[in-house]
Amino acid sequence: MPDWHLIARPQRDILGEGLLWSPRSQCLYWTDILGLKLWQMRLADGAITGHEMPGRIGWVVERASGGLMAGIDRRLCRLDPATMQPETLAELERELPGNRLNDAKADAQGRIWAGTMDAACEAPTGSLYRLDPDGTVTRHDTGITIANGPALSPDGAILYHTDTRQRTVWRFALHADGALGPRQVHLQFALGDNPDGMCCDSQGHLWIAFYGAGCVRRFTPDGQPDRQIDLPTPQLTNVCFAGPNLDRMFVTSAADGRQDDALAGALFEVDTGGVTGLAPHLFAG
Repeated sequence: MPDWHLIARPQRDILGEGLLWSPRSQCLYWTDILGLKLWQMRLADGAITGHEMPGRIGWVVERASGGLMAGIDRRLCRLDPATMQPETLAELERELPGNRLNDAKADAQGRIWAGTMDAACEAPTGSLYRLDPDGTVTRHDTGITIANGPALSPDGAILYHTDTRQRTVWRFALHADGALGPRQVHLQFALGDNPDGMCCDSQGHLWIAFYGAGCVRRFTPDGQPDRQIDLPTPQLTNVCFAGPNLDRMFVTSAADGRQDDALAGALFEVDTGGVTGLAPHLFAG
């Protein structure tokens, strides 16, 4: 028996991304960046709702006060919980119109960590930003081509961040005041192994979706490979724990450039063997 099964739905994602589990609504959210869509699936019955977006939506994060934050093109936006219409809080990198936001996570202090990237995936013009609850935006790292997968250790003391183009996962010490320690190489991969979205489980292992390699891998806190789950399409983009017990894992994929692959752009659930994840943090703004 395979370690995965397909979530049946009527259409594929051109570029699936931005997985988020919402304990509040008991729904799984994800985005189709190039399809300009935000998807919402109720886990109780599998009902899926799609919301049209006015731009390339890379991610959503829940707000403590209700509703969602979203990264749309280069804008940090609030999404109205009733209409899902965006209200711009800040616009990043106006001097770089070829850039866009790609992936983000909130930390335990209610701040959002979000990366930008060159939409053409060619130039190292992206950066890593911190959005504070009061709306202040601070840049913490630069020189990124394809920003991906912010992930936080269970104790919140480590922030992981990825440049898929450089096939590198970095780690930073994350201090309580939001300052980051020096960037350190945590994982470096060979040509063809492109780390994309990622998350930590409750034991501090890092789960990474690999774009092009068609697998999800788990790594121990000291960076040793621990497990691999192969999926039937190569362009995997994000991974997320979900469910009331955080014991279900979902994986997004991309159909971009693979129109002849019937499973490209599909949403999958994979068997973690009883491993549990971490509850997502809320944005305090």
